[in-house]
Amino acid sequence: MLHVVLIEPEIPPNTGNIARLCLAAGARLHLVGPLGFSLEEKSLRRAGMDYWDRCDVKQWTSFSELRASDPRARYFFFTTKSSEPYWNQAFADGDHLVFGRETRGLPESLLKENAASCRTIPMAPDARSLNLATAAGIVLYEALRQLRT
Repeated sequence: MLHVVLIEPEIPPNTGNIARLCLAAGARLHLVGPLGFSLEEKSLRRAGMDYWDRCDVKQWTSFSELRASDPRARYFFFTTKSSEPYWNQAFADGDHLVFGRETRGLPESLLKENAASCRTIPMAPDARSLNLATAAGIVLYEALRQLRT
């Protein structure tokens, strides 16, 4: 199983869309707080559609709590501040794909501590960033493609 990790997500529809994506891909979604919304928000459930109750979602108070739950797991951090493209990574079953907040990305301290595990989704020079749900979908399905070939 692959794992998608959202660090302090801020926009409920993005999280709902990513939950639905994880269900379709057979992945687990980890939400690391603090969240910028309530899990009871209608916009979250609307984006997750009627799938929300079937999604495999775990909630954590901190990233260190998540990491301590499975210290041997591999984590890859997706950021515009890396030059290493995601497609050069050989993904494995059990990998955790970590994404940051919609407005600020991952905390600088987390990127520095995990510099060797940072990856990027290459974009045209004029593009600042991708939508969080789009980015998660790109990387998750590349990992699945690798695992299924």
